[in-house]
Amino acid sequence: MKKIFLFLFLIFSLNANERIIALSPAINEIIFALNSGKQIVGNTTYAHYPKASDKIPKVGGYFSPSLEKIVALKPTLVIMQNNNTKLSSKLKRLGIKTKVIKIDTLKSISQAILEIGKRLKKEEKAKEIVNNINKERKKLQNIVTNKKILIVFGRNQTLEKQVFVAGQNLYYDEIINESNNTNALQSNRKGQPILNMENIIACNPDIVLLLARYQDDGLNNEALIKPWLELPINASKTKSIYINSHIYAGIPSDRLVLFLQDFRTMLEDYNATNQ
Repeated sequence: MKKIFLFLFLIFSLNANERIIALSPAINEIIFALNSGKQIVGNTTYAHYPKASDKIPKVGGYFSPSLEKIVALKPTLVIMQNNNTKLSSKLKRLGIKTKVIKIDTLKSISQAILEIGKRLKKEEKAKEIVNNINKERKKLQNIVTNKKILIVFGRNQTLEKQVFVAGQNLYYDEIINESNNTNALQSNRKGQPILNMENIIACNPDIVLLLARYQDDGLNNEALIKPWLELPINASKTKSIYINSHIYAGIPSDRLVLFLQDFRTMLEDYNATNQ
């Protein structure tokens, strides 16, 4: 009996002391949220949250991690998104375990959190995180309805071309729909379609949300909003141009809760302003 107990204890200890490399900021944040950050031995260049992430060795960028640096850190598990499947195959041939996840829809984000939680023996914490996300999703409903919302990425000084927006297959589109509104861009183009000024005017959004991650580029919020107010669209008429400069607004991790809260605040402000 003692031998069986010792065997199970050793198995649990091995699983609880993984040497993990997290190949995206979102994966890095999820692992920390599961209280397993100490098991991360490597992450990527843009993994800065929480602060402890900066002290962890970097293995390269999001799309170009270094195989040599990964191997040198002697990981027992490398967790990556599905854009790194070729790297996954190389690591498997070297005997390094990998886990590939998708985090592009609300369902896949929740599933990824649960799967990582299970792998790290943190199932209850993972369920708690997912439950919190689901609670915030429900709070979005019926604050404002039947409005066309355009979510824009980047700090655009001009709207003549190269304006990236949320397409139909991303979790941003789902968030808009769950709030009982619609994506101003109705298109078959996936991911982050690029619009020009004519396209934007044709969309005629009622609300524009700029996901303009803060940068030291000398542009303040007024400068970013100004070109939108000059367009002949409903959002400019009611001055319903909103900015979210938080980094978490673009990272599908446990901090999705914070973005959902911000989105709800935006809807509440629009409702109060346009009654």
